[in-house]
Amino acid sequence: MGIAIVLIAIFGVMAIVVVGLIVYLVGINNQLVALKNTIDKSFADIDVILKQRHDELPKLVDTCKGYMQYEQKTLQAVTDARTSYMRATTPEEKTQADGMVTSALKTLFAVAENYPDLKADANFMQLQGRITDLEEKIAAQRSRFNADATNYNIRIGQIPASFVAGFKGMTPHALFQASEADREDVKISFT
Repeated sequence: MGIAIVLIAIFGVMAIVVVGLIVYLVGINNQLVALKNTIDKSFADIDVILKQRHDELPKLVDTCKGYMQYEQKTLQAVTDARTSYMRATTPEEKTQADGMVTSALKTLFAVAENYPDLKADANFMQLQGRITDLEEKIAAQRSRFNADATNYNIRIGQIPASFVAGFKGMTPHALFQASEADREDVKISFT
């Protein structure tokens, strides 16, 4: 009878340990899933703002066309970048297309400095302000996305979460980084 009680106690302790371990691993899994979904939501939030900017670009180009007869190359760059965004399907493609749009807009706004009538146009001023506001929102959301991705990357690298992440095939998430074109100074000429 004494041995039976000891065996029951041992199996009871082992059962509690196993159940505790399972609950702990399920908790880790749930944290990783939550972090992954947070990253997806952060990117979706960026995508919403990019779509808003995308919808504003044709209005900006149309406003500029009347003034910038000799700047078709610049206007075409904005249109091509917008088209690239429309065709992008993956986060990586959207990120690359976003960089193209940002670069094209910097060039367009720099060239607009050479056209005083355009700069004075109320539609242009409104659209430029709207796009500048969207650019600021995109930058803020990129920062949030990078913070979320960093938290996720740190968590999947920590032990024991790394074992659960490895079992589930979770890999580190890439951060938003500025393209080489975004790091360059915009050339402005007032001649």
